[in-house]
Amino acid sequence: MKAITIWQPWASLLACGAKQFETRSWATTYRGPIAIHAAKKDVFDSLALIPIPVALEMKMLIGAEWKDLPTGAVIATAELVNVWHTVLNPGQGNGAHKIGAEDRSENYIIPSEIELAFGDWTPGRYAWELANVKPIPPVPAKGKQGLWEWDGSGRNG
Repeated sequence: MKAITIWQPWASLLACGAKQFETRSWATTYRGPIAIHAAKKDVFDSLALIPIPVALEMKMLIGAEWKDLPTGAVIATAELVNVWHTVLNPGQGNGAHKIGAEDRSENYIIPSEIELAFGDWTPGRYAWELANVKPIPPVPAKGKQGLWEWDGSGRNG
């Protein structure tokens, strides 16, 4: 199964369903099953980058203490169903166009306030849309940059 490594607390926001899109600087043509891997990076390093009101909202949605968030482990599985190209929609702010789609309203999404707060929707980036997210008990695994193969165990494929 393909896997993506994501820093905490964003990995747990995906796992608990509070976040549906993972924003990245790069696109992928891959669609299908994907494992959500929480990076080994200390969650407190990431929290220093987040405004306090956003961090408090994250903590409430995740429902766990920061120190208890798993790191260095796969914590959920999902389906990568689409990748959207982020754009500036005049009069409405940041949003995203379906890659390769004609300019029609059904091919354009406007992220919710929560999605905007929990991702980098700067025009020119990509929003990976996840569905059917299923949290799993943490399985220790060493993450990698980019998409990588996870065999379902503590070893990388």
